[in-house]
Amino acid sequence: MRESGQSIVIVGTGFAGLCMAIRLKKAGIHDFALLEQADEVGGTWRDNRYPGAACDVESHLYSFSFEPNSGWTRRFAPAGEIFGYLLRCVDKYGLREHIRFRATVVGARFDEAAGRWVIETSDGEVLQARVLVSACGGLSRPAVPDIAGMSTFRGKVFHSARWDHSLSLEGKRVAVVGTGASAIQIVPAIAPQVSHLAVYQRTAPWILPRADSAIGNRARSVFRRFPAVQRCIRWAIYWRREALALGFVVAPWILKTIGEPLGRRHIARNVEDVAFRAKMLPSYPMGCKRILLASDYYDAVQRDNVEVVTEAIGRIIPDGIVTVDGAQRRADAIVLATGFRASDPRPPFELRGREGRLLEDIWRDGAQAYLGTTVSGFPNFFILTGPNTGLGHSSMILMIESQAAYVLDAVRTMRARGVKSVDVRSTAQARYNERLQARLGKTVWAAGCRSWYLTPSGRNTTLWPGFTFEYRLRTARFDPRNYDLTS
Repeated sequence: MRESGQSIVIVGTGFAGLCMAIRLKKAGIHDFALLEQADEVGGTWRDNRYPGAACDVESHLYSFSFEPNSGWTRRFAPAGEIFGYLLRCVDKYGLREHIRFRATVVGARFDEAAGRWVIETSDGEVLQARVLVSACGGLSRPAVPDIAGMSTFRGKVFHSARWDHSLSLEGKRVAVVGTGASAIQIVPAIAPQVSHLAVYQRTAPWILPRADSAIGNRARSVFRRFPAVQRCIRWAIYWRREALALGFVVAPWILKTIGEPLGRRHIARNVEDVAFRAKMLPSYPMGCKRILLASDYYDAVQRDNVEVVTEAIGRIIPDGIVTVDGAQRRADAIVLATGFRASDPRPPFELRGREGRLLEDIWRDGAQAYLGTTVSGFPNFFILTGPNTGLGHSSMILMIESQAAYVLDAVRTMRARGVKSVDVRSTAQARYNERLQARLGKTVWAAGCRSWYLTPSGRNTTLWPGFTFEYRLRTARFDPRNYDLTS
């Protein structure tokens, strides 16, 4: 067993972990380490490299505010470009010297006497740190459905976030399970090359047109020479997306009276067959589940070699899938486009706070934190993209930067005051979450539909019920009055 120490340990090297590390470096704090279980950085954008993978937030907004990218080639960046952007950020800010790759964290416990976290990795190393930051991300753990007979399938079965690039789908019979954000990108990308594609749809999604377009060399040259132009475009996108929050959190009737007619018009313009159009029409209020953006999905599912299956899957057999009506469809490969365990933001390792309390037990009835960032009973522990920090209308990078600023100010406060530990008061956490859940009850997400935003009990532990600028103001400064500080 090897032991080493750092002032701060960050787990994860996606957008959140890298943002935290860069903010520390820019503040002159260099005694930190990033732990990454994979061989490279990137998180979501390293793992989600399926055909057609791209962002559904405009490129100019889906980047760090302090590190604009003048080289985006499309209005909505493909996954490869976002991954490349993160690699450049790592190199520019000299983060590789702080990263320990293939370092899977298996457990962390808070040593109350020392006021430090003891972190264990799978290779036997033990690190000690004053501050522990979990930047594991909400889209890091695939949700794999428990379908009877899956182990008997003779072909390949894989989740969209674990795409098997060694498998050629040319001429194959393929099944895609799910019709969420990943599926509506995968289906148009693979439909032209497969012999048959069965898309298993549980509920039809609301889809709006995706106004994507190329960003030409001339525009990129302007962005390089005149950065203010790109900043203006970013601000325009930001405020347009902030306006969308009105329909989610202030007046859900806006989505019903304006958004739903746009969605129906999108279906009507692209689907002529009345019966098929009915199959594609959602049965729940717009916004209750994630609104998707695609301009090629309806064309793809109407191809002669594509079939949309609405009967529930009964079981998987060695050469295909059987639905509950008894129909069998052959398949050479099954793609599980079934999303992630986003409503469960626990770090993927055993975490023990004061008196050995396990976070899994504390959150058994649903995750909650103060400002989505700190948890009572777990001193000096911070979560990035924690409970109720997700968005339905804008870029998650905005929330990540707000949280990173809050954590940085907490670290500065601890150092300036000679504080050994900070632990959010249970009363402050409870009061915050009571108000949060009351606000969530008035949003479009409380419309009663099943979604990945909700826990099995129906509690929304995923989304922020407000504007991003409101959250930015709430997290602008660390607020020690809501914490117990130990000198």
